Amino acid sequence: MSLFELRDSRRLTGPNVIWGKAGPVVDVALDDSDADAVEQAWAARLMPLLEGIGWAEETTASRRFKGGLSLAFSAPMDALYTACEINEWALQGEMSLEEAIPHFKAAIRKEGNPPLLRIQRSANRAGALFLACDDVVSVGAGRWSNKWSAKELPEAGSIDMAARERIPIAMITGTNGKTTTVRLLKAMVDAQGKVPGLSSTDYLMVGDEILDRGDWSGPGGARAILRNNNVDIALLETARGGMLRRGLGLGAREADVVLINNIAADHLGEWGVQDLDMLADTKFVIRHAGKHVVLNADDEKSVERTHLIDQPLTWFSLNHHSTVIQSHLGQSGQTATLQEGELVWSANGETETLIAVDEIPITFGGAAQHNISNALAAICVAKELGLHNESIVQGLKTFQSNLKDNPGRLNRFDIKGTTVIVDFAHNAHGLAALMQMTAAMPAKRRLVTLGHAGDRNDDALIELAQTAAAGGMDCIILKEQPGELRGRKLGEIPAILEKALIDSGFPAEHIVHAANEIEATQTALDWAETGDLLLLLTLDSRSEVLRLLRNR
Repeated sequence: MSLFELRDSRRLTGPNVIWGKAGPVVDVALDDSDADAVEQAWAARLMPLLEGIGWAEETTASRRFKGGLSLAFSAPMDALYTACEINEWALQGEMSLEEAIPHFKAAIRKEGNPPLLRIQRSANRAGALFLACDDVVSVGAGRWSNKWSAKELPEAGSIDMAARERIPIAMITGTNGKTTTVRLLKAMVDAQGKVPGLSSTDYLMVGDEILDRGDWSGPGGARAILRNNNVDIALLETARGGMLRRGLGLGAREADVVLINNIAADHLGEWGVQDLDMLADTKFVIRHAGKHVVLNADDEKSVERTHLIDQPLTWFSLNHHSTVIQSHLGQSGQTATLQEGELVWSANGETETLIAVDEIPITFGGAAQHNISNALAAICVAKELGLHNESIVQGLKTFQSNLKDNPGRLNRFDIKGTTVIVDFAHNAHGLAALMQMTAAMPAKRRLVTLGHAGDRNDDALIELAQTAAAGGMDCIILKEQPGELRGRKLGEIPAILEKALIDSGFPAEHIVHAANEIEATQTALDWAETGDLLLLLTLDSRSEVLRLLRNR
C-alpha cells in the first residue's frame, strides 16, 4: 500500500512558496509520520537520475505542512515539462534507472530549446529583463520589450541587449486592498503623464484601455503587461493563487518595489494554506522579486516576518507613533504614516506633509480607515517608482470610489434618500473594515447582504457571519451564489451563515434569504426607506448589480 497520494504535479516558473527557483514540483497527501520516508525515497531515486542525464548541478527542496509534502528540484527553463515527468518518476515511476536515463535524455532533447537558454544567459549578463512562457520569449519591458515566438528565436548575439531597457515595476499583494491600491497607483502614474499598465483580478489595462477582462493576477497577467510596448510603468496585482500554483512572473530582484498590504484570514483550509501563518508565508513569496519592500506596520504577521527581508524596507502605518515606525525612523528609514489627520512621508531624517485625509475622496472623510491605509501603501510604492510628490497628491485627490475609477469597491449610490454602498468585501477582515466605516455614517436603519463562494471553509464562513452580527445591522440578507458553489450543495452556505448569525444573537426574524445577488439587491431596495443604509457585498454579479442600481 502506498504511503502517499499524488495530488498535483506542475511547473514552477519563478520564485515560489518553496524557494526562489524555477523547476517542477509534486504535491502529495500523506500521514505526517511518513513524510521522512517519502522524501528520502524520492531523493534516493532522483539524484542518480539527475546525474545520469547531465543535471547533477540542479538542487532539491521540499515544503512540509500538516497532511502534505511538496517536493521540487531546479531545472532548465526549456525542459520543465520533462522535469515534471522526472519528478513523478522519482516519486512513483515504474521504469528502472537504466531505462529512465536514456528515456529522459531523449525527452530533454525533444523539448529543449538551446536558443532560449542562450538568450536567457545573455539577458542576465546585460541586466535586461527576460521572460519566457510556452509560446513567447521576450527581453526588456514595456516600451523597450522585444518578443519572439519560442519556436522561432533569434541567436542571442543578434539582440541588442543594451537597447532593451527597463521600466519601473511594482508588484502588489495582500489579503484585502490589492485592487484598490493598484488602481490608486494608476491615478498617480496618470498624473505624472506616463502610461500605466495594470494586471489585476478584474482585467488587463494599459492607459485607459481594458485589453481583457477576467482574473489576470497571476504570472500570465504580469508577462502580458510587461511585454506591452505602450507601457511606461507596470503595476502588477499578484494574488496568492498564482504564487502557489506557478510562482512569480518575475525573477529575483526584477521588480523595483513589492508591497504586502496586509495578511488576514482568507482561503484558509485550502491545500497548502491551512492557517494564517501559511498564508503569510505564501504572501511573503513576493519579497523575492523586489529590489525594495513595503510592509504594513499595523499588520502583526508582516511585522513577525521582518527578518525575512534583506532589501531596503519602507513601512506604512495609521499610527505615526507606533513602536515599529519610531524604531525605523530612528534608523533613518522611510515611512508613510497618518499623523493628526494628515498623510506624512518621512525619509532621511526629515518629515513632510503630503495631504490631509479630508482631501482624499476614497477615505469618505476619514471614515474609511482601510482606504487611508491603502493610500499610505500607495505613497510608499509611488516613491520607489520615481513619482513626484505633485503626481502622488494629484492621484490621491482625483481618484474616486466610483464606477470609472474603482468599480465594485466602495461605490456609493443615493437612491430615493437611501444610501447604497457596493463593495467586494469577501472575508471577516474586509467586512470589519466596512462595518467600522459605515458605523461612522448616519443612518436610520442598516442592512447588509451576505454570501460566499463554496471554497471557503466553515470557520471562515462562521467568522464572516459573526462579524456581520456584531455590525449593528437591522436586516441581513443571505444570498446564494449558485455559480460559485465549488463542490458545496445549494443552500449549504446560507445555512451555515444563518446558524452562525443566530448563535451570535442576531434575531432570526431579521434574516432574509435570496436566490442570488440580483434578487438580494432587489430585496434590499424593496426593504429600504428614506434614511437607510444598504451595504451590498457583491462578489460574482457585480456588473448586473451596478447596472440595476444605475437604472434606479
